[in-house]
Parts: sequence; C-alpha cells; structure tokens
Amino acid sequence: MTGGGLRHPAFRVVKEGETYSLGDYAEDISWSPAPFSGTAKVERVAVEFERGATIVLQALHVHHPPVARFCRDLERELGHPTQTNAYYTPPSAQGFKVHHDTHDVFCLQVAGEKRWLVYPPVLALPLRSQKYTPELGEPGEPVLDVTMRAGDTLYLPRGWLHKAMTSDTASLHMTVGVSVVTWLDALQAALDETAKEEVDLRRGVPADGESSERLLELVAARLTPPAVSSRMRRRFVRTRRPVREDAFDQVRGLEELDVETPLELRKTVIFDLVAAEQGATLGFEGRELRFPARIGAELQFMAEAKKPFRLTDLPGRLDDAGRLVLGRRLVREGFLRIRPD
Repeated sequence: MTGGGLRHPAFRVVKEGETYSLGDYAEDISWSPAPFSGTAKVERVAVEFERGATIVLQALHVHHPPVARFCRDLERELGHPTQTNAYYTPPSAQGFKVHHDTHDVFCLQVAGEKRWLVYPPVLALPLRSQKYTPELGEPGEPVLDVTMRAGDTLYLPRGWLHKAMTSDTASLHMTVGVSVVTWLDALQAALDETAKEEVDLRRGVPADGESSERLLELVAARLTPPAVSSRMRRRFVRTRRPVREDAFDQVRGLEELDVETPLELRKTVIFDLVAAEQGATLGFEGRELRFPARIGAELQFMAEAKKPFRLTDLPGRLDDAGRLVLGRRLVREGFLRIRPD
C-alpha cells in the first residue's frame, strides 16, 4: 500500500456518514501511451485513515496469490464461486452504515478487534440487484452482539443486516463472499439454452400476451435435476480464473521437459473430463481442450493423479514422443505443472 503502486478499484476508502470521490485519495499519473489511472495518493490515504476512514483492499483473490489459493480450495469444497476483500479500520471508527450483503459472507478477523451487530433480514435472500436501502425497513433489535478478535470467524447469511465498529484498537479483517446459484439463475440459464434451439421462444410477444403451453413445456424439459446440476457445474468450471503464479517458470521449464520429468496435477485447477466415443473433452478455466478418444486412458490417469508422476507412467498406447507432446500441451495450458526439484 505505502509503495504507491496500488490502483483503484483494487482499493478504496470508505467512512460511515461520509462520501468520498476517487480524486480525494487517488490520482492519475501521466505516462505514455496511457496514464496510470486511480493510483493511490499514499499521503492522502494516510490522512483519511487517521480521520477514521477504512481502507478496503478489493478482490484479493484476483491479485494476491496466497488468498487466490485459499479461495480456490474453498471453491473446490463448496462448489460455488468465492471472492475476498480486506478491511483495515482505525480505532473508534465505522466503515459502513448498517447494510446487508447479496451473497453469503464469512468474516475472518486477522488483527485487532471489531464489534459486530447483526440484525434479522428485512428482505429475505436479496438478489444482486437488491441492495439495502432504508426504504426496505429499519433494522430491529440485534440478534447478535459480538466482538471479533484475531482468529475468530463470523458467518453472515445473505440478507442479514449488520454493521461493525472498532474499539480503541485498529482492526484488520477479511471477508470471503460465497455466491450461490439461485433458482432465478437456473431458470435464466435454462431459458437461454432453450431459446438458442427453439424458435418459438425467439418469436415476438403478441399484444394480448397470449402464449402456448408449449413454451412452458420447452423450458420445463430443461429443468430436470440432472440438467440443472450439469448446467450449474459447467458454468462454475468455465468461469474459474487461472491461479498460476509460476506460469513463466513453467513455460521456461518446457525446454528441458522429457518423459522422466516429475509432473503433477495443478492443485488450483477445477476441471471436468468428459469421455465419449467421438473424443474426450477437458474443460477448465474458460477453455475446452479436445482430444481423440484413443488417449482417454492417459487423460484419466492424469486427472486422477494424487501424487507426482512421470510421462512414462501413463497407461495407454502412446509412445514416448506422443506422451511428450501431450505432457507439454497440458503444462502449457496450466492443467499440469512441472514439479520443482
């Protein structure tokens, strides 16, 4: 932070009862061909922190490798996307007025302490577009009044109102947001998929709003439990970002890769391997790699590998040259990694 390289929206400054503009604590640094926009003015951030403002470090799962690995482990266990922010609040201060989050949240206290007041929801399970406003209803009596200290964890279900204040010490805590798939998401996905194949859903709506029962039948056919589960899984796998802090080292290592080089399945990869008569498809991190069906055994072995292996360990009919081509491709794509010495 104090190095001056942090840029918005990776950080922001907030304070309950006060509205900041980006120019209050960040600036554009002239450079060619484009300026470094939203760069932290460290001295201004420090002044606002002293005045009671909270420093928010946003999307740590995107740009801080240890947090990225932590979130990926959680995603693998939960089966849902996660995101992480950090909040550094000075003594005797409050960053946000009472509000709810539109996703589930785990609060992890890292340093110092913070008092949390939690209230029942005024809107059950709000959607992403349903931010809290006083018009939804004022909070009632708190159902939880707890002081979080380093090492403590608090779970806030979606929609539960809350606010947090520091005492006479500064506080650093992280929030891990979990974005579950709702039935609205499932219905929208089913509609989108159906509309791509069924022209009736692409027709204009008549003035009287009349429709045929066939429209509902078309969508209902895509809302069976297996279809919903499969669609949800595909979306989850496809949208995971790569976590590859050693990417350049791995690319350089390809120059010396041979069939005896120890390899391992990258622990941060969440993937699906689908085998069919016409071929095998390996899906992960927004890509789908297609392979001939004859190397299905080799792919299955690598996908199930719990410990390091060598290309000479692969089953199947590939010779060493073919194994090397396959291994190099999967290292380059980030599915496998060369195990360090």
